[in-house]
Amino acid sequence: MTQGRLTGTVAVITGASSGIGEATAHALAREGSTVVLLARRLDRLSEVVEAIESDGGQARAREVDVTDAAAVAEVVGDVGEEFGCIDILVNNAGFLANGPALEADLDEWHRMVDVNVTGVLNTTHAALPLVTAAVGRARGVADIVTVSSLAGRRVPTPESNVYSATKHAVTAFSEAIRRELVPRRVRVGLVEPGVVRSEMTTGGGKGAPDATHGDPLVAEDIADAILYIVTRPDHAAVGEIVIRPSEQER
Repeated sequence: MTQGRLTGTVAVITGASSGIGEATAHALAREGSTVVLLARRLDRLSEVVEAIESDGGQARAREVDVTDAAAVAEVVGDVGEEFGCIDILVNNAGFLANGPALEADLDEWHRMVDVNVTGVLNTTHAALPLVTAAVGRARGVADIVTVSSLAGRRVPTPESNVYSATKHAVTAFSEAIRRELVPRRVRVGLVEPGVVRSEMTTGGGKGAPDATHGDPLVAEDIADAILYIVTRPDHAAVGEIVIRPSEQER
């Protein structure tokens, strides 16, 4: 693989077994980053690693549930032992189960909070010391990027009650740590997609938008946005990218 803009960096990506996470892993690896892929499905992660390595990239797979703080800390600690730092953290793991509040399954509400909020907190907390340690390397900056949603900017439907709440929480958390980490030269960004074709939106995910029709975004669109954020010059920090399908009005 030829020298890329991210050669020599280490990137950790959650929810990397499919969709946006998988596409992001390929995009960063093609630019020279060693990608560490985190998800619950080790068999799928292994396939992604094999595909990246067959393309000349470098990748690792680690099975972990981001809602398990101790397991996340152990995996991130292993990354630190092997590489010494994390240049790029991509919080991508997510869960959606929309529906009327009067008919809601409370376990699904808790699952959305656990994955979409607690998962981001667990991974970010564990990675922060290694992310700040990366600033002293050649790039002079490090990056934390979280995949949020347009639902983190507004409430698209009443049925998106808890999902929207989790994404609003991620927006607030990201802005707070962005301001805290500015003096440390750690850039914190959000990518907020509209409807994306994924397992969630084509496999009958509960209350998910139907991306089997029309011309929705694809995972590579979001991966491109993440790549754009992390390849800016060290004096430029992109805080938010909102990306919708051209046919999506709201």
